[in-house]
Amino acid sequence: MRLLIIGAGFAGMYAALSAARLRDIQGVSPEKLEIALVAPEPTLVVRPRLYEPKPETLTAPLLDVLKAIDVVYVQGSAETVDTKSRTVQIATADGSRKTLTYDRLVVATGSRLFRPSIPGLAEHGFSVDSLDDALALDKHLQSLPGRPAVNGRDTVVVAGGGFTGIEAATEMTARLRDILGKNGMPRVIIVERSPAIAPDMGEGPRPVIEDALRKLGVETRLGDCVASLDKAGVTLTSSERIEAETVVWAAGIRAAPLTQQIPAERDNFGRLLVDRDLRVPGAPGVFATGDAARAACDDDGNYALMSCQHATRMGAFAGNNAAAELLGVPTKHYHQTGYVTCLDLGGAGALFTTGWERKVKMVGDVAKKTKQEINTVWIYPPRAERAAALASADPERVTDVTGFF
Repeated sequence: MRLLIIGAGFAGMYAALSAARLRDIQGVSPEKLEIALVAPEPTLVVRPRLYEPKPETLTAPLLDVLKAIDVVYVQGSAETVDTKSRTVQIATADGSRKTLTYDRLVVATGSRLFRPSIPGLAEHGFSVDSLDDALALDKHLQSLPGRPAVNGRDTVVVAGGGFTGIEAATEMTARLRDILGKNGMPRVIIVERSPAIAPDMGEGPRPVIEDALRKLGVETRLGDCVASLDKAGVTLTSSERIEAETVVWAAGIRAAPLTQQIPAERDNFGRLLVDRDLRVPGAPGVFATGDAARAACDDDGNYALMSCQHATRMGAFAGNNAAAELLGVPTKHYHQTGYVTCLDLGGAGALFTTGWERKVKMVGDVAKKTKQEINTVWIYPPRAERAAALASADPERVTDVTGFF
């Protein structure tokens, strides 16, 4: 039997860990149940930190962890999925193709930045969506001191005033100061189409965010959008022109395209609709998790967000349940009642909230310490020691924040 997992992000990593955990608990050998993970590289990209400096350091190796728990790593990119024949075609690094069969499939392909067809965006826009994107942005920023200090050299426009946009903008002020030195005149501007900053955060946290932006000197253009880009700046729908040699796009994400190959219903973000066990109805043997799935967290109408906090726990449930079906043991309903947010505000600290209503619990330096612990400890892979790695993947305990704060 083979359980195949596509993706080595947070959801894919925990799907592998959790499936291996259940296999170990049931005393089943890796020869009887093979667990295989497909990804271009055996590496976890710490995507929530890509707004930070030195993006080349923001990865974590997975190969030793996978070996420790007897999970087979298959290097390559999944190109096609045939749910009728239960096969996945994989493109390898050398350009060849190979086909793997599966008995159960876990789709953990994550998400991609949504880039609309705005004139100039593809040619002149940067992002912090992937490691390559973050590296390209950092290389560009490092090149700024060698350019003439005119027009918009020292100006960065961040398109999108949501979670990612705020973190990128508030961190950018310090990055620009470090790069440009004492002669630089850093200017950071957030453009947000909604009439308020952080539209999804609600009214409770907003004053904290607004105060942080004021302290850092980050400007906002609310109720406005980027209409076009060129190498010298942006034009907004309001007709305002902003000279800027750096534009960071941070306005929305969508599920990765591979989900389109699964014959099932999807939401407006391209996520596969799943049942409470994270199965994909209408696609026998297929589970979806992380940013690839629209899953109910509880019975109160709350659904998992496209975040690593939800992806890790969803991954653990998906891997457990896919293995459970093959091993003939009961599956577990995915649930995630505890929910927190921790928003980095650069030099102004951070903001920590609890619950779906986002009640403010910590701000400033205290919240910053929690954010740093989350970013440097909590979201990293477990150590490559079999017992510890398997113990980390109990679905009922992964990112269970209930009662912690």
